[in-house]
Amino acid sequence: MGVTQRLGEMGIVTTTLEQAVNWGRTRAMWPMLFGLACCAIEMMATQAAHHDASRFGMELMRASPRQSDLMIVAGRVSRKMAPVLRRLYDQMPDPKWVISMGDCASCGGVFNNYAILQGVDEIVPVDVYVAGCPPRPEQLFHGIMTLQEKVMESKIKDWA
Repeated sequence: MGVTQRLGEMGIVTTTLEQAVNWGRTRAMWPMLFGLACCAIEMMATQAAHHDASRFGMELMRASPRQSDLMIVAGRVSRKMAPVLRRLYDQMPDPKWVISMGDCASCGGVFNNYAILQGVDEIVPVDVYVAGCPPRPEQLFHGIMTLQEKVMESKIKDWA
């Protein structure tokens, strides 16, 4: 949390509302499960005891879009799955963020054909891309921290 100034010996810390809200948003992101292929195994590994995503405020992954503010698209997205993904994205409350995890979700990967989307950004706006095939949990953590930095820099005028 960016501390603006410290007043006297009373231990009072002042900050802006913008910084306090952004700090709360970054420390309590609730990701939605959207694993479509092999990247989903690595996404699930981030919740395991060895990696423990709880230290980022992500206690558990939600299955409901109405309780989530972060969608992690892990794996290849087929043309048949695209409308479902968009519907789930639309059901998420604002503010909402998207991480595209893996080469297949980001650019189609090795599947250069008519049945697979050549990037999930054709359907939903993506905030952070995590590269790899499949990306390791450490790479997903880097993507999450990158998203947290992006959220911390957001301004009140961007909230509407």
